[in-house]
Amino acid sequence: MNMKKMILYHTGFLEIRNPDIYRGRKNADFGQGFYLTADQEFARRWAKDRDGEQVILNTYELDTEGLRIQEFCRDEKWFAYISGNRSWEPDPSDADVIIGPIANDTIYDTFGIITSGVLAPEEAMRLLMIGPEYRQIALKTEKAASQLTWLSAEVLDIEALKEYRETVLEEQAAYQKELAEALE
Repeated sequence: MNMKKMILYHTGFLEIRNPDIYRGRKNADFGQGFYLTADQEFARRWAKDRDGEQVILNTYELDTEGLRIQEFCRDEKWFAYISGNRSWEPDPSDADVIIGPIANDTIYDTFGIITSGVLAPEEAMRLLMIGPEYRQIALKTEKAASQLTWLSAEVLDIEALKEYRETVLEEQAAYQKELAEALE
């Protein structure tokens, strides 16, 4: 029996051995769930810091055996799914795990305007294709959470986080410039 296992990462201010799938926002890209990434570099780059608190990179292993996994790419199906979640529509998926692109308007501080309903769906979809594609994994069910094993926690160096943040700010400026040009 060949079980597929994924190494995943989550940054925050706590060592999280038992994640809460109900803590996240219901109107996030993939709805309520515990969000992770398979990209350790992404987890480090997008870590937030807070005065007086350590930033923790948690590492996990997810056993995907028997889990219902819905995987998205940047296309109309993905757009419809995230738009529905952001509009508080009931989640149509019965997946245990959702894997797919992060909508860049959320990570680059354009505040979800693309899927706010102000733009026509075709225009919003075109704008969501702008910028790099980072992927996220959302655990949606207790079953998925029970198959996630915490492996370790690492305190991230504050100076390294500052360097990562500078890189992210440069990338954000490039994204926002490209978005502004596309809106003209």
